[in-house]
Formats: sequence, structure tokens, C-alpha cells
Amino acid sequence: NLDVYINEHKARKKCEEITEKEMKSLKSKAEKSAIEDARYIFPNACATKIVVTMNARELMHFFSHRCCMRAQWEIRDLADAMLKEVKKVAPNLFEGCGPSCVKGSCSEGAMTCGKAIEIRNKYLSI
Repeated sequence: NLDVYINEHKARKKCEEITEKEMKSLKSKAEKSAIEDARYIFPNACATKIVVTMNARELMHFFSHRCCMRAQWEIRDLADAMLKEVKKVAPNLFEGCGPSCVKGSCSEGAMTCGKAIEIRNKYLSI
């Protein structure tokens, strides 16, 4: 049927146009910021599923890096949610966990966010 062919052709062409536009946007975003943020232009096409197994020591190490303001925001949000959950199960064990500035100085050196006191207060109140 010619009508079906024409409609499929139009739909395919529209899809290709949208994809091309999104790819240009992705390239532009990647050039301007971190590639992990640029992946959000195609959230369904670039899904990342992870399964991790960590003991308490590994969790503490993970939190010290991934709760940091310098971490990519998505993984930081995940780390914060994980920290809240483990504190429900073992509050004494995970007391004082969070980015490195919670227990000491910032490990980012010159790249510090400059908000150590604010961050420390945030994580000590969780």
C-alpha cells in the first residue's frame, strides 16, 4: 500500500532528523562538559545498569570519593542515598562517613569545592 509506505518513509525521515539533531546536541554538550553528563541527552538509549558488591570498608571508601561535590552529580546522589540506607542498618559503623572532608581535609587539593564546613555539617547530620 502506497499510503503505508509514504507514512513509514515520513516517520523514518523524522526519526533520522531528530536523531541527527540530538547527536549534534550531544557532541556540543560533550565538548562543553563531561561526557557522563552528555549521556543524558539519550537517557533511554544510554542506560547504564550496575550491580555492585561491597563490604563496609569498601562502602566507606566509595562514600569518601562519590559523596564529594566534585563527583558527577548522578553518582553523588546515588552515593548519598546509599549512605542514608546503610546508616539505618549500621549507624555506629557508618558514623562520620561521607566525602573525605567530613573526617579531615579535602582530598581534592586545588580542585576543592571550598565548602568543607557546609559539607561536613550536612553529612554529620544524616
